[in-house]
Amino acid sequence: QVRLVESGGGLVQPGGSRRLSCAASGFAFSNSAMGWFRQSPGKERELVAAIGTLAKLTEYADSVKGRFTISRDNVKNMVYLQMNSLKSEDTAVYYCNARSRGKTVYSWGQGTQVTVSS
Repeated sequence: QVRLVESGGGLVQPGGSRRLSCAASGFAFSNSAMGWFRQSPGKERELVAAIGTLAKLTEYADSVKGRFTISRDNVKNMVYLQMNSLKSEDTAVYYCNARSRGKTVYSWGQGTQVTVSS
């Protein structure tokens, strides 16, 4: 059974930092490209950052380049998103998922809410 469990969200002030974690199980994690996505009210879910199987390749949405960093631990089956210089427009529910040929693979987890507000 595939499980994707996101954690680490919360309330953070503008300019602050937050580190999100995603615990993956039930599939061949080390052979899977992974991504972080987010969805805010009234908007479609969007890809924020992606990482290849060996973490050599990463890509970011223009809106987060230079502020967010995606990483992974293939021993612990974890993927992380370090978010710095947070802005109010980063407020969203954040999700992780495996990716294949540009598409998500599994059902979504519960996500973790990040709220950037003073």
